[in-house]
Amino acid sequence: MVAFAAIAEVLGMPGDAEARSPFGLIQRIETGLPVKALDRMARLLAPDDALFKYRFVPKATYERRKGAHRLSAEEGARLARVARVWGFACEVWGGEDGARAFLFRPHLMLEDRRPVDLVLQSEIGAELVLDLLGGLKYGTAA
Repeated sequence: MVAFAAIAEVLGMPGDAEARSPFGLIQRIETGLPVKALDRMARLLAPDDALFKYRFVPKATYERRKGAHRLSAEEGARLARVARVWGFACEVWGGEDGARAFLFRPHLMLEDRRPVDLVLQSEIGAELVLDLLGGLKYGTAA
């Protein structure tokens, strides 16, 4: 699975030693991840979709967060969840293009839902996708 340092890197905090530890990442999420982390994550997942960031937070909320430069703890937790799945998908598929194709294509083992939608929806959805990715990586049926 993806290490906490890898999650921090995906979120654009590679030099932030505090955010690279589990408790440091929790603290950063609780105090508010920077809005630029959301922008970065949206560009990584959907580089051709300028509106994708609004899947994380509604447009009006995003505009308020831009003014404060920080996401709420709930929004940060959702963002970290997506970063965790993104990092593992990149590892399994050998890069961003393969990860993106997997995340945005409906999958039979997910009742024909797109993995990205499940990850954005809930922690349970993210666990389902991580289990599927783990099966692909470690050779169980997927």
